[in-house]
Amino acid sequence: MPDLIVVILAAGQGTRMRSTLAKMLHPICGRPLVEWPIVAARRAGANRIVVVDGPADTLDGQLPDGVTRVIQPVANGTGGAVQAAAGEIGDGATVVVLPGDAPLITAEAIEALVRAHAAGDAAATMATMVLGDPTGYGRVVRDEHGQVEGVVETKAGGDATPEQLQIREVNSSIFAFDAAALKGALGELRADNAQAELYLPDVLPALRAAHHPIAAFVLDDPDLALGVNDRVQLAQVRAIAQQRIHDAHGRAGVTIVDPASTVIEADVQLGEDTVVEPSSFLRGATRAGRGCRIGPLTTLIGATLHDEVTIPHSYVVSAEIRSGATVGPFAYLRPGTVLRERSKAGTFVEIKNSDVGAGTKVPHLSYIGDADIGEDTNLGAATITANYDGVAKHRTTIGDRVSTGVDTTLVAPVALGDDVFTAANSAITRDVPAGALGIARGRQTNIDGYADRKRPDG
Repeated sequence: MPDLIVVILAAGQGTRMRSTLAKMLHPICGRPLVEWPIVAARRAGANRIVVVDGPADTLDGQLPDGVTRVIQPVANGTGGAVQAAAGEIGDGATVVVLPGDAPLITAEAIEALVRAHAAGDAAATMATMVLGDPTGYGRVVRDEHGQVEGVVETKAGGDATPEQLQIREVNSSIFAFDAAALKGALGELRADNAQAELYLPDVLPALRAAHHPIAAFVLDDPDLALGVNDRVQLAQVRAIAQQRIHDAHGRAGVTIVDPASTVIEADVQLGEDTVVEPSSFLRGATRAGRGCRIGPLTTLIGATLHDEVTIPHSYVVSAEIRSGATVGPFAYLRPGTVLRERSKAGTFVEIKNSDVGAGTKVPHLSYIGDADIGEDTNLGAATITANYDGVAKHRTTIGDRVSTGVDTTLVAPVALGDDVFTAANSAITRDVPAGALGIARGRQTNIDGYADRKRPDG
């Protein structure tokens, strides 16, 4: 591959999105719209990526590290956008221009375009598509020998003739250029069209007039260049991107029982023989190892699951679940939680910022916050760590092989040593030494004849 510079055009205002969020920042499967072509360019081996932003600076601080951002000072079309990036383009490179709102472009398609461009020894190679309904796209005009002459835009009446509107081969807005030839042709652009804009495809006639060869590369999958201009198109593109993600996981050995009800975002990683049950949502940088069973009705956001984790009907955010652990049903694991090997967070259990030791069980109806728990401990139903005193959070420490009775409250800061027991319905406010039984409740008193005294006629 030659030195490759990718220029991504992302300065459009996106008014048809009808949103206070910039169009390029609308998410698709966990990534902002503009990040999809950036990822594809990196995977294709781009030496440099330049993103053209508009004067509103909507992408300031929003792009991945290593991406250069330039400003198109005036909204004067795609040609003006590439002019704004010209100072970042060295003469010896191949330049690929991508729309920022075409998230389905792939590294493989970029590589194929660059290879075709090099093989054709062309100054410019335009990626084209043949569509049954080309409405809204610029039409590719060829001469009698089939050579590309240029592109006729169709944004406004008068841009194209009726005969040109019958052409079904359209401009995908994806190009490969010889850098020096491109920069020379950019100076020839004129805004003499119905939109009064500088159209990037107008460099093609200028290059042709300078006797530079122009080539076309027909994309075999028109979805690669699908753009997003409104919320309807956003949903259509998201559905295609989601299907690609599901297909990739399926080919890698993951079972997705009901893809139609399952959301898996772009950066999720799943191991072989993992099963994702219906109505599950895997988001962010979620990782799952081999042989996990996720769902049904489970949400994982930035979660890390090691091998053979089982987690039905639960909600997990930024927590780590080690091999062989079980979660749920109806558990909530919050950030900072670590469930170690073979541990359990059971039904209606909430755990936050806590380390639960190997083999330890929190079976049901408990809240564990800001706690460190040893191995092979069992916390009885309705065990609560009272970690907040109204001003500050405090930690609870629980040793190995501890067994708490049902309805035990541990008022932090407090520590239970190894092999400790607590009696049911205790409120533990002082440390319990190893091997001891902690009892913290009033003694029971039975008052004989009380019911008779409560009667009105008693």
